[in-house]
Amino acid sequence: MAFSFRGRSINKVGVIGSGQIGPDIALHFVKVLHGFDASVVVVDIALDALEKGKSKLFKKIDKGGQTGAFKPDEVEGMKNHVLFTSDYNKLKGVDLVVEAATEDLPLKKRIFRQVEELVSKDTILTSNSSHLEPERIFDELKLKGRSLCTHYFFPAERNPAIEIIPGKDTNRETTEFMMRFYEKIGKIPIKVGSRYGYAVDPVFEGLLLACVQCVDAGLGDTKQIDYVASKALGLTVGPFTAHNLTGGNPITAHGLSEMHESLNAWFRVPDRLKQLLESKSDWVVPGRGEKIEVSSEQEKQISEELMGAYFAIVCDMLDAEIITTSDFDLLISVALDMKPPFSFMNSVGVKKAFELVENFANKYPPMPVSKKLKEQAASGNPWEILDVLFEKQGDVGIISIRRPKALNALNSKVFKELNTYCDVIRNDSGIKAAVITGFGNKAFVAGADIKEMAGLTDPTQGEHFARIGQIASAELEKLGKPVVAALNGFALGGGCELAMCCTARVAPKGMKFFAGQPEVNLGLIPGMGGTQRLPRLVGFARASEMIRTAKPISSTQALQFGLINEEVEGDVLERAIALAQDIAHGRLTPKPMEMGPVPNSPDELPDVDIGHLSRAIDALAVRAILEGGKMTLEDGLKNEARLFGQCWTTEDNRIGLKNFIEKGAKSKAEFVHR
Repeated sequence: MAFSFRGRSINKVGVIGSGQIGPDIALHFVKVLHGFDASVVVVDIALDALEKGKSKLFKKIDKGGQTGAFKPDEVEGMKNHVLFTSDYNKLKGVDLVVEAATEDLPLKKRIFRQVEELVSKDTILTSNSSHLEPERIFDELKLKGRSLCTHYFFPAERNPAIEIIPGKDTNRETTEFMMRFYEKIGKIPIKVGSRYGYAVDPVFEGLLLACVQCVDAGLGDTKQIDYVASKALGLTVGPFTAHNLTGGNPITAHGLSEMHESLNAWFRVPDRLKQLLESKSDWVVPGRGEKIEVSSEQEKQISEELMGAYFAIVCDMLDAEIITTSDFDLLISVALDMKPPFSFMNSVGVKKAFELVENFANKYPPMPVSKKLKEQAASGNPWEILDVLFEKQGDVGIISIRRPKALNALNSKVFKELNTYCDVIRNDSGIKAAVITGFGNKAFVAGADIKEMAGLTDPTQGEHFARIGQIASAELEKLGKPVVAALNGFALGGGCELAMCCTARVAPKGMKFFAGQPEVNLGLIPGMGGTQRLPRLVGFARASEMIRTAKPISSTQALQFGLINEEVEGDVLERAIALAQDIAHGRLTPKPMEMGPVPNSPDELPDVDIGHLSRAIDALAVRAILEGGKMTLEDGLKNEARLFGQCWTTEDNRIGLKNFIEKGAKSKAEFVHR
């Protein structure tokens, strides 16, 4: 069986280049695709590179087997589905090519001339370039529409960030497929405009230059600058250390030279870097655990200079309109594991950020001062950074919750942005239906943000928190237009409750761990409508068991129970859009939610074994379910919110939340049942 997605089948992937990053790219592909019997071919003309690449890839697979990350059959399956070869003819039949050769334009052109003669007209051709624009790489291709750049980050098999750079000739369908494909296989794809260096490398390489300038200005030695940089910018390791670890000095030197011509004159190859390359040396950096002495005034000077450089570089790219503030924040925080730039500027104050950039530009005049930063500082407002995205596809509005680090968990910021887009959909006569989905391949929404709830202290605050979530999610129910939930992954707690506000729900086929209401594990009851909508959808007995035991159900069970309308092979978003259009145009009429009291609502619930869970919290859950069944949905929601607040009168609420925060979701809280 092939990996099929959005009308394409991926049976075979070609990776060209067995150097530093090619084997890691191959490892990611074979890890996610071997279960579909899809193979990966790594091609390189250098036999020693092939041997080293194969050894590197197999070593990582074996290590995964030893640590338990891979099962024994997965270890063998991955090894059996990857081939290292010098024979370019082995690329025949590939559905996707990722070229990961040296950053050399004539070489890349030569490779793609050869590859285009071997593959079919439908094969997607990509270059893992870190700098070169797709228009230059692919300008000799006969079919340019199926080509683009895909920039991976170190280590490629584990770092989820990836820049997707379409060229002016790239087909929209190709770009959309690659964005969704990479999201489906576990990456965080960010679309970036075609400009030399794209979005991330001017930051990575520019910060090295800024650090060298600090050394040249006498602000500290390389150890001190590296230490302060990591502290000031939130880096795991400083820029000098990062370049030593990645072997990035040669490509950074080349990149800085080209950026001097392509971006602005501030970028240049500093003498210290030239000398390092000539001597084939590494930067002198702090040793593991080494204490670095830096005075407070010295640290302030270095920090402010590096912040000025950082903000100047990212805002220059904002002026170039190759990326948005929201995308840039996510991309930088994941790709480089550092403070996201625009959130960082908001935290120090945009006006202060502008002053730091001006000071930096005054000291280094070739650095331009961003027009957009100047305007933002003058406005007195922070940068807008969205966790919820919106787009129109035909007559369907698509809402995407994108908080991958938090598995798309709901918080007050998300609710506010959801309300904004509900207003957009409601007031746009051209939008006939809507779809709501989550970002990634793991979670639709993992629940409400527990840290936000843990800060609540009394029943009134708890009730207010629940009502905010109830009212925000109910906006989907009250739009007057059909809304389909494209459940791209598991839906727990508030995620399941949000989905139940929709007209219909679709989920990936065969998910063993799919939906649940795990709140009782935390000393809580559902507070966003779970005790009200779940019984109306799946019946009181099943809803009671799910809520009171916190046991999740599979997607197959969800379909059988009536929680979802369809299990989907392939892309749930694509199916959700089609379903939303069918409902909007009267081709399908889903069963509506019961808005009044539930006919034949029971007076008691079947006994269930709640095990170690709190009997005090269980009593509140039972009350919410039974009392709500005899009320209208709206009154039942208000009653649920009140009882949710009552959780804060129990000791078990404090025990459950504290246990989750300190020990995690898998730890059982020691409830005292009062």
